[in-house]
Amino acid sequence: MEQKDYETLTCETQEFRGYSQGKTIVDQFYVDQDYNVPDAKSDVQRVILNEGTLRIEEQKIVDNYIRITGKIQFRMLYVTDDSEKRLSSLEGRFPFEELVYAEKVPEGSLFIKSSQTELTVTVIHSRKLGIKALVELQVCSEQQKEEHLTSDIYREGRRGEEGSEYADGLCRKKRQETLLKMHTMKRDTYRIKEEVQIGGTKENIGTLLWTEVTPGKLDTRIGEEVLLLQGEMLVFCFYESPDGRLDWIEQTVAYEGKIPCYGAKDSMYHQLYPVFTDVAVESRMDEEGEVRILGVEATLDMRLIVYEEVEMDVLEDAYALDGECEIKYKDCPCEKLLMQNHTKCKVTEKLTLPEIKEDILQICHSTGRVEVESTQITEKGIEVEGVLHIQFLYIKSDDEIPFDVWQGMVPFTAFLESNETNDRMQVDLTWCIEQLNVGLLGNAEVEVKAVLAFHGFLKEEVKIRCPQEMICLPFDAEKLEKQPGIVGYIVKEGDTLWDLAKRYGTTGERILEMNDCEKNGLKSGDKILIFKESLSIL
Repeated sequence: MEQKDYETLTCETQEFRGYSQGKTIVDQFYVDQDYNVPDAKSDVQRVILNEGTLRIEEQKIVDNYIRITGKIQFRMLYVTDDSEKRLSSLEGRFPFEELVYAEKVPEGSLFIKSSQTELTVTVIHSRKLGIKALVELQVCSEQQKEEHLTSDIYREGRRGEEGSEYADGLCRKKRQETLLKMHTMKRDTYRIKEEVQIGGTKENIGTLLWTEVTPGKLDTRIGEEVLLLQGEMLVFCFYESPDGRLDWIEQTVAYEGKIPCYGAKDSMYHQLYPVFTDVAVESRMDEEGEVRILGVEATLDMRLIVYEEVEMDVLEDAYALDGECEIKYKDCPCEKLLMQNHTKCKVTEKLTLPEIKEDILQICHSTGRVEVESTQITEKGIEVEGVLHIQFLYIKSDDEIPFDVWQGMVPFTAFLESNETNDRMQVDLTWCIEQLNVGLLGNAEVEVKAVLAFHGFLKEEVKIRCPQEMICLPFDAEKLEKQPGIVGYIVKEGDTLWDLAKRYGTTGERILEMNDCEKNGLKSGDKILIFKESLSIL
């Protein structure tokens, strides 16, 4: 058998787990559906309130498309077309299927980053409605990625030799990196169950006409083995009393809980993407047998990614003192944390609404939705611009049906500070409306006051060049014989001790020792002597 004329060196690696999110695909589709009013419901004269939500049932990759199926759920509050006008409500759903084109087939598991449904309901006639839904989806993918970073290199059978660090004839260049390592990637749910007591001045509940449960402030932190939750939700209920009187209740309800997170520590970082689903509100009797309690249930669906910062020793380069090395490198994508920051943006705006000047008497309830239009990286942080969509239900001077709805929007600009920014950073933002109040000022003016909360997780991708394969070839004896054993050299700008030692087959320590530079090191213009390490005079 022919003997190999080279030696294969062994790389010692350490595992690194990272989190990777694919490109976000934005898709819009339009649904136009006729809907027949159920026989059990009264005729429709006019729609006051409507709401549409998207329920995704399946996401599946088909060739270069993502097939998304589910249902569009809708509900509405309307004025009946009876001889005696009153308010009533109905709800329904219809299926949809959408094919979203993807230039590149997504890797990992698919998820809906955000969805928005704008619903328009028109009355064709008293028993038939035209329902149009404009849906915007942001589809993305996520996966866990594993890399193996080289931390050392050694010769088979000569690992761990005693004495000098060069006892095995190898010189190593290492550095320490602070990296963001993924600890956990999971999806979980938290079930919220709370009760709301109706105040003494309010009517007893007869029929629930319209309910809304809106998520508000949500504070989260990582504890030992858990994710701790502390949040608020705004509960609104518009109802008819047993004797036919209209009334409403609006109350902020606090909740708290925890989600198991195996192995988590309070020193770790996390990203959370919460969505309120399966909201249900029902009327209940109190201890005296009167219907004066609202039971509220909701599910908090969460995508959770937990990270830890780790210090890792990475091998950058290596060479042998007794041979010529050939190295194959690989760029390993990793991440560094730049900043995790939260900020609040106060929005205050006065609006003049001449179109409802003669009618509006009192504002009952207001809701909002944040639409981020742009994010811009600046030297000091992230500038966020967008609009706050507002809708409020108000009492008007109408003897038959004294309620109506106004819709509009208010622009905002928020700023998320960061000590470090660059063009390579990845900006991950989530937001919510912590507070919203629309007050009636009089003379056709209303004042909007809101507090918007933004949570930013700023990361930077770094590519670490690691040796993956390394072989050591014997020196070419003829070439070696021609090389001088001692070289005089003038240090140039940009020279490093490592590069000089590698070029002339010695060690950095030996260069400093022989030139009495151990204390101050080398600097540009220094005249030094470099001795080859393999010479017997050393």
